[in-house]
Amino acid sequence: MEKNFDLLKELVGVYGPSSNEKAIRDFITKEIKDFVDEIEVDSLGNLIVRKKGNGKKVMISAHMDQIGLMVIDIDENGFLRFTNVGGISPSVSLSQQVIFENGTIGVVYAEPMEDISKRKLENMYIDIGAFSKEEAEKKVGIGDICIYKSEFAENENVVFTRYLDDRVGCFIAIEAIKEISSPKNDLYFVFSVQEEVGLRGAKTAAFKINPDIGMALDVTSHGDTPKAKRFAVGLDKGAAIKVKDNSVITHPKVKELLVNLASKANIPYQMEVLEFGGTDSGAIHTSREGVPSGVISVPTRYVHSTVEMASKNDIINCQKLLVEFLNDELNI
Repeated sequence: MEKNFDLLKELVGVYGPSSNEKAIRDFITKEIKDFVDEIEVDSLGNLIVRKKGNGKKVMISAHMDQIGLMVIDIDENGFLRFTNVGGISPSVSLSQQVIFENGTIGVVYAEPMEDISKRKLENMYIDIGAFSKEEAEKKVGIGDICIYKSEFAENENVVFTRYLDDRVGCFIAIEAIKEISSPKNDLYFVFSVQEEVGLRGAKTAAFKINPDIGMALDVTSHGDTPKAKRFAVGLDKGAAIKVKDNSVITHPKVKELLVNLASKANIPYQMEVLEFGGTDSGAIHTSREGVPSGVISVPTRYVHSTVEMASKNDIINCQKLLVEFLNDELNI
């Protein structure tokens, strides 16, 4: 395997839940500043970087933000009650460690229930090892957000870690920025905020940039584990070219171009018809008068958990396909 995944390891380790993306934005800025012509942070917090070219204006979006748990109350014994920031599952979160921006660590647990199938977030709490409300309040306040805490791991086939969604998209975008030295098209790479709570950053960035074409980089689901829901996407089968999800139906010309480019460059690919979820292209394609848009997706197991897993080959092939796309004349 040629590609070094150390950068991805660093990316997934940086704190950055929806609405608090400063640390990851600063990290990415430092990583790409020597490879771009312009850098801007907009009013909502999106990082927008430009590689100037004379062709079509293309917006490439990968979201920086992570799902998390926000403190809504602290009881007299120091236990934290919380709400979700993005798609948090009670079953996935149970007994997981979490970490706050200031380094405070806690564990998520739940009240005893006879029927655990009825467990909801309101029946759960975070234990930070405090023995009173006053002690807890010295470390954590109402409105503070914690994220899952787990370690990056890899073998020769896969990476598995927290927050591949969507730091792997950021990784692919960064690698493409470094690889493309003389762009044919006018490229605007957006590292967006607040995707996990409604595609908010991509919406404002698309309005500002007013692109001719949009492309999102994100994860997608899988159908290749035991008794998984029928879904013709699996790990190590190639880059996933999105056909539809709940936020977008890929523009037919964009979809056709991605297929043709993958075929011509011998890049393995698979077609993705996702029956739920959405990506930044959902916001980009309805901006202003409309923007032909698509998505290059990384097939990922166990999305929104502490052990999201993706194939190294698929990640590499997604980057290859993105570079092919950005180097095309884009007659769409």
